[in-house]
Amino acid sequence: MKTKLSFLFVTLLALCACSEQRVKTNAVYYWSTTFRNDSVQEAFLHEHKIKKMYLRLFDVVVNERGEVMPNATVRFASPVPTGVEIIPVVYIVNDCLYQPIDKLDSLILQRVTQMCETNDISPLRELQIDCDWTTRSRERYMNLLTKLRERAKKQGIALSATIRLHQLGEAPPPVDRGILMMYNTGDVTRLDCEHPILDLKDAAPYLRKLSAYRLPLAAAYPVYAWRVLFRGEKYVGIMHSDDELPTTEGDSIVVREPTLEMVMKTKEAVGKEKSEINDEIVLFDISNENIERIKRYHYEKIFNP
Repeated sequence: MKTKLSFLFVTLLALCACSEQRVKTNAVYYWSTTFRNDSVQEAFLHEHKIKKMYLRLFDVVVNERGEVMPNATVRFASPVPTGVEIIPVVYIVNDCLYQPIDKLDSLILQRVTQMCETNDISPLRELQIDCDWTTRSRERYMNLLTKLRERAKKQGIALSATIRLHQLGEAPPPVDRGILMMYNTGDVTRLDCEHPILDLKDAAPYLRKLSAYRLPLAAAYPVYAWRVLFRGEKYVGIMHSDDELPTTEGDSIVVREPTLEMVMKTKEAVGKEKSEINDEIVLFDISNENIERIKRYHYEKIFNP
């Protein structure tokens, strides 16, 4: 009898351990005005078992007449991939929050659902909002999210939001979950800031607040680079193509790029503060250029437990 009880106890412990095992999810952001899922991206999604794609649909901006309106809407040059959950993302420019936005929650949800229906994005389970709100705009942003969440819930859609490091010291937004943006930690406009995309020294003070942050979180890590144009020590801009910004004699173009070691150390530091945050790892962002960079610098290791 004693042997049977011992066996039962061990079995129950094993079952409990299995039920507590967390599911790991690999995900990516797609942040472009044209969606094109070619063979290079298809191979990457398949190879790394990508389960989620956070796809920016449009921005919300203020036009010259002070009206809040959509801008930079994505154009679909190919169908979305199958077997990958597509989570639409809407970026809201902070200045919008100072304008009349009583109907913005309704307009956003209506436009998102229409775009998803038109482009065969289904099922629509989650909508994400990205906004770098400030102390001044905080209350209006939170009210907008509260209304949007209630409206989305009626359609069976969860609401998530991006969380910037400096926002960890604030109360969480009224959403179902968040994505902690572990990039753009430094000042790209300073020539002496060698690692503006990611530097653990810059992020560390904010991460101390992570364990007390009461919102389910995933983490997004950078796999992109910037070519930054300086005129002397004066910042001119980020160059997305060779002819985007005019150059003069004496200008310098510097490449800002996080190393794999930087990303891995940051991932480890984030996990120490909130272990479950790395259950879903999101790479920002997927493009053919960045896929080549991922493979060249072995950024695939970020997905490893």
